Amino acid sequence: MRTLPIRLHPLDDLREAIASVLKEHGVEAAFVLSGIGSLGEARIRYAGVSEATLLRGDLEILTLSGSVAPSGVHLHMTVSDAQGKVIGGHVAPGCTIRTTAEILLALLPDYRFSREPDPQSGWDELVVRTLTPPGKARVPSGRG
Repeated sequence: MRTLPIRLHPLDDLREAIASVLKEHGVEAAFVLSGIGSLGEARIRYAGVSEATLLRGDLEILTLSGSVAPSGVHLHMTVSDAQGKVIGGHVAPGCTIRTTAEILLALLPDYRFSREPDPQSGWDELVVRTLTPPGKARVPSGRG
C-alpha cells in the first residue's frame, strides 16, 4: 500500500478528480481513507432513493471515504451546511469544490478493483482481484 495525499482546487469535480488518480499513478485499486474540505455544490444520493439531491451553498465536507476502481468509484460523505445541519450519503457526479479539498488515498498496486453486477444486491459491487507478479503464487482476496 502506498498513501497519496492530494489537494483539489476550486471548481474541481470531486469524483472526477479522485477517479483520475488511478490512471495518473498506474494502479487499478485505491481507497479514500479520509477527506475534508468545502463544496459549492453537492449531489448526494440518500439510501433507498434512486436520484441524487442537489445541495447548493457553503458546504463543509466532514467525512469522505470509499473505493476507487477503473470501472467506477463508490464514495460516501457527510457534509454540513452554514447552519450546521449534517447530511450524508452516496457521492453522485457533480460535487464541485468551493475552496479546497484535502484527501488521503491508499493506492493498492497489488490489486485490481472492478465494479460488477451482483445478483444478490442488484447493484454493481466491488470485486477484488490480486495481481500476481511473475513467479509468485496468487493470494486469495475474496470474490474473484
